[in-house]
Amino acid sequence: MALKGLWDRIRGREPAPAPTPEQPGHPPQLYPPGNAVPNQAPVLPVPTVPPAAGTAPDFEARLPVQPAPVATPETPPPPATDDAAALREALARSVPETPPEPPPAPEAEPEPAPLATEPQEEAKVGWFSRLKAGLSRSTARLTDAITTVFRKRRLDDEALEELEETLIAADLGVAAARRIVEGFRKTRFGKEVTDEEVKAALAEAIAEILAPVAQPLAIDRGHAPHVVLMVGVNGTGKTTTIAKLGQQYRDQGLKVMFAAGDTFRAAAVEQLQIWGERTGCAVVAPAKQGADAAGLAHDALARAKAEGMDVLLVDTAGRLHNKSALMEELRKIIRVMRKLDPTAPHSVLLTLDATTGQNALQQVRIFKEMVEVSGLAVTKLDGSAKGGVVVALAQEIGLPVHMVGVGEKAADLRPFTARDFARGLVGLG
Repeated sequence: MALKGLWDRIRGREPAPAPTPEQPGHPPQLYPPGNAVPNQAPVLPVPTVPPAAGTAPDFEARLPVQPAPVATPETPPPPATDDAAALREALARSVPETPPEPPPAPEAEPEPAPLATEPQEEAKVGWFSRLKAGLSRSTARLTDAITTVFRKRRLDDEALEELEETLIAADLGVAAARRIVEGFRKTRFGKEVTDEEVKAALAEAIAEILAPVAQPLAIDRGHAPHVVLMVGVNGTGKTTTIAKLGQQYRDQGLKVMFAAGDTFRAAAVEQLQIWGERTGCAVVAPAKQGADAAGLAHDALARAKAEGMDVLLVDTAGRLHNKSALMEELRKIIRVMRKLDPTAPHSVLLTLDATTGQNALQQVRIFKEMVEVSGLAVTKLDGSAKGGVVVALAQEIGLPVHMVGVGEKAADLRPFTARDFARGLVGLG
């Protein structure tokens, strides 16, 4: 640029003024004559005269050619806020060609799975498969030891002793274990047996113990309503069992009502109300926490009679830490309901958690002291390795086992059958 200025002075031209700093990306402003910037000479275009033929090239032509500057991307100036069209155009240019994917929306917390049923034509096969799968932990505990002990072995005293220990460890109880072993001693003593033969014989012996107590819960529609009083320790599945029974009875065309008699726990009332909405069953709930459970049962029975219900399922508290208070509450509920129906309750169903193992026997004895328990519902077999306790209950207590549960769906609570349970427990198809 210094050489160019020297050449301009030699040729008699004034040097061009230094360019005014401009914003990047904007061309220099040219001012027409008469509108020159103060204190600055107007910029006049300089005509370019090509050199004549045969003459020496111009001095500037002999200067070394400078490489053209490489254009670098410049940040466009911010558009004027008062020009909407320019603003939209600038925003469009600023958006990348492939916009990034928006972050996924947070997933809502899943609702608890609704109770479900299954087609009748697949009920038997489907139920046995679920029962066998639910008993898998109990089966493994029982049969792994049998497989280890009996591999083409003579059934002598030592083998029978080991079998008895295996049955007791699998929660079948001492009385049931001795009964089974004595049966083996009479029929198979001294013979060589395989583990499969022992399993088959064991299934027959267990089914023989269970057969007298395998009695479904029968609903007598002549009572209008048939009252089922649900009792059991908190956490054994009373409320969920009520929901499953309500769903099943509704599917059979019966009109069902729930009574939220565990008035001490607000969560129990709310849970039963939710199940009532899902199953389409009416719910009688207390006006406030801690209301009188007997009074609520009385009102529920009166309403069930007035509305022509077929079944009334009454939930109750299960606070064994204060047995005397719970005993009095249960007796009062029965006494008050009998003022409306001298035969109520028509069934007293005790729910037992299979995971408690031998403690279930003690729970049955305690509740039998409080009320006349008419039958048992054994729940949560799918989460337990102590399913053999059902055999102990049958042998030592003798109360009807109405139903067993191996899952959360309504179809996972079914009437108890001795043969299916026995074969599922030892892992036979």
